[in-house]
Amino acid sequence: MTEHFERHRQPWTPTEIAKLHQMATKGMSLKAICTNLKRSEESVKIRAKLDKLLIAKKR
Repeated sequence: MTEHFERHRQPWTPTEIAKLHQMATKGMSLKAICTNLKRSEESVKIRAKLDKLLIAKKR
């Protein structure tokens, strides 16, 4: 069964970008950020790279 993402192929909103920055700064994992934003891992990775954010690795 494939995962369904509510925000599939939709542009990032300023609110989502702010949340991404906040969660990345707190050191949240990629999976936690994806779940919270309802975005795919690939989408979050791309946006984080564009904004020069570091996402915490799994421990």
